[in-house]
Amino acid sequence: MMRRAIRLLLLLWLPLSALGASDDAVPERVPYATTRSADGFDMPVGKPDAAGHYRSRGLIVGRHMGDDWNGNGMGNSDLGAPVYSTAHGLVVFARNARMGWGNTVIIRHVYWKGMKWNYVDSFYTHMHQVFVREGQQVRRGQLVGSIGTNFGMYTAHLHFEIRKNLRIGINQGSYRKDLSNYHRPYDFILGHRTVSGGNRPVKVPKDTFRLQSRTVNEMRPGRIPDNNKAPKRKGDFKVNRFGEPLR
Repeated sequence: MMRRAIRLLLLLWLPLSALGASDDAVPERVPYATTRSADGFDMPVGKPDAAGHYRSRGLIVGRHMGDDWNGNGMGNSDLGAPVYSTAHGLVVFARNARMGWGNTVIIRHVYWKGMKWNYVDSFYTHMHQVFVREGQQVRRGQLVGSIGTNFGMYTAHLHFEIRKNLRIGINQGSYRKDLSNYHRPYDFILGHRTVSGGNRPVKVPKDTFRLQSRTVNEMRPGRIPDNNKAPKRKGDFKVNRFGEPLR
């Protein structure tokens, strides 16, 4: 009983700046924004329990750091199917990242566990359409995009990740592809369907990952792109997912 009372007091009174990830996943001296703390996490398709979808591929350490979700009809049967935010959070990236990613959304979440606030990024890519903008607040189960093929590069599916390291962004090749930087998405969601401390205004760090010098492609922040038009391949912008040095 005493332990529960102390925990409640911490939630109510401890300064938000004193709460957060205790490792180096959050860079120092970055701006913060206010968002709503997560009250739980749902599957990103067929909300809340992935109805009508199956995982065709899970996380493989060192190679494939997320889950691939497909429609039960297989093939391109799920093209245009809705993609939902796994939890309350703040959109920190919503652009055509090009190369192997395509239309991509990254949402930053904060949740209470282990007597502290914890941060994760949820990552949604290869999408056909994007329905949110950077800086937008989203709620658990809110529509953020639709399943796509990355402009015909793949059979339609959603690639979905949950990251511990807020530095990664679209620069996956710069960081170790292991469980120090990533959660197993399916297992993480099953273990966090409900969490305490939800629906509170809390601080999350912004601008934690580097954008390449020419990430101003067809999708500028605040502008809805023509998602049926293949991106122009110009300039030196690229997403090097594999070749960059590890940190």
